[in-house]
Amino acid sequence: MKTENVIQTKNYAFALRIVRLYQHLSAEKKEFVLSKQVLLCGTSIGANVEEAIGGQSRADFVSKMSYRDYTNINPFSIDIRLNFAYFLF
Repeated sequence: MKTENVIQTKNYAFALRIVRLYQHLSAEKKEFVLSKQVLLCGTSIGANVEEAIGGQSRADFVSKMSYRDYTNINPFSIDIRLNFAYFLF
């Protein structure tokens, strides 16, 4: 019997919130550039988690979970812009 993976479950819930945020920013606020960056950054975490889960060993899992490549998107600047301009949820 396969046990529930907490990281995978929480990541999926986070991705759903990111998609709803993207929809809100693009539809209600007409913010297209920032919303696209949020969508790409927020959902790319899922790809990393899925790759780590498929790792060959525990060391491989840890290595892949600690890998931080946000494709040159600066999370700090996104956080500052979001906190300054919008009430999100």
